Amino acid sequence: MTNLAGFLESSAQAHPDRTAIVFGDTRLSYPQVNGAANQVANLLVSRGIKPGDKVALSCPNLPYFSIVYYGILKAGATVVPLNVLLKGREVAYHLADSDAKAYFAFQGTPDLAIGAEGYEGFQATDGCEHFFMITADPTAASPIEGTETLGQGLAGQAPTFETVEVDDEDTAVILYTSGTTGQPKGAELRHRNMRDNALAGKDLFGANAEQPDTYLCVLPLFHSFGQTVIQNGGFAFGGTVVMLPRFEAAPAIGLMLKESVTFFAGVPTMYWGLLNALDESVDVKALAANLRVAVAGGAALPVEVHHQFEERFGVTILEGYGLSETSPVASFSRFGQPVRVGSIGVPIPGVEMKLLDGDSWNEVTDPDGIGEIAIKGHNVMKGYYKRPDATAESINPEGWFRSGDLARKDADGWYYIVDRSKDMIIRGGFNVYPREIEEVLVTHPDVSLAAVIGVPHDSHGEEIKAFVILNPGATATPEEIVAWSKEQMAAYKYPRIVEVVDTLPMTATGKILKRELN
Repeated sequence: MTNLAGFLESSAQAHPDRTAIVFGDTRLSYPQVNGAANQVANLLVSRGIKPGDKVALSCPNLPYFSIVYYGILKAGATVVPLNVLLKGREVAYHLADSDAKAYFAFQGTPDLAIGAEGYEGFQATDGCEHFFMITADPTAASPIEGTETLGQGLAGQAPTFETVEVDDEDTAVILYTSGTTGQPKGAELRHRNMRDNALAGKDLFGANAEQPDTYLCVLPLFHSFGQTVIQNGGFAFGGTVVMLPRFEAAPAIGLMLKESVTFFAGVPTMYWGLLNALDESVDVKALAANLRVAVAGGAALPVEVHHQFEERFGVTILEGYGLSETSPVASFSRFGQPVRVGSIGVPIPGVEMKLLDGDSWNEVTDPDGIGEIAIKGHNVMKGYYKRPDATAESINPEGWFRSGDLARKDADGWYYIVDRSKDMIIRGGFNVYPREIEEVLVTHPDVSLAAVIGVPHDSHGEEIKAFVILNPGATATPEEIVAWSKEQMAAYKYPRIVEVVDTLPMTATGKILKRELN
């Protein structure tokens, strides 16, 4: 089984009676999901999509995401999942940069116009030839006149398809990661990268197809964490994925009880939310009796959350670490071992990690020393799509990938993140790169210079703050700049706090000293 879609096909064959996906009152068996994915593959082939072509997808956590994702893979094409919060201008950049030939976008909701923003981006991209609007009701007309719906495209397509054979080295997925160099870069992940990372669930969490887990899917599937650990990991072992498009603590707890969820994965803010939602009306005993595994990533988990969760749920949260470039899982705390609070654990089987000294590729020699995490193994990406220079900077000839994250290591080989180098902000589990925001802010007619930092926030972990210097004679207020930013950028990116200043602290070479802004 080389094609990543083999997870779905094997489970459909081995476990035809099992439920693959639960969404609201909809329950889809493995053969149903497989049949629908086959129709998507037939649709793509009928439109001239060839093996190796790129196909983009903007969809929240709905059954359609998995159906289209595996359909693209079956056709031998590469999936390019996009963040559903992107605006039209940002969608166009991703479609053009990835050379996407076709694009599926969910219609969205009154609050989040995914379809409209997606179509705007599609229209601005010459090379992207096919647009499919995914409607909530597959029989409904498209909300945008003249666009074809997924339902219309699938009509008459056969539910059988001979999956295209791919090579282990072929690219399965391109995940966009906002580099510190401004524009997002596409990390090319091979079929074997994604496959081996999902199969790591056996060693990491005791995943077993004979005793399948029920996963609550609240992490966005367009991100590597939810895609690998929940969707692909769930399908690899014949589990059931219970989808929730947006994390809200009370509905999440309701679903955990109703569906007897055994596996929960989230970012720290989600755990904080779950604990705060446990009131007298919640049957905590039943929740705890079902829950087998709880995993966290994306940011450091506060000590207090660790202790409270273990006390209430009887489960130790396993913290892990990874990046889009590493498929994503690189290290994890060991299942069944006492927690080491603040640790991201040890490298997963088949993966090595070490700490680099400064900007060199030399390993840190001091046992208590801090260095940049470097990763080598089956999880490391092929490279950044169409960016050989950026790839060469981040992956050396021996195959070590430098993460940009600073850490220390204890005597037993457990790693502890000390700092996200590269100024990255993590807001509510989303990675935000200041330079990208700064580059948009300086396009405002009144803004001369901008510096963006993260400031502590109770529930989001960090909030985005911008310091701006205005052009001479300009009169824009902080409120006006916030409102303008909201129109220009995805909701998780725009600065909620703007401070107008006369000067910014700088080094002799003109670099802004961000640490002095804190």
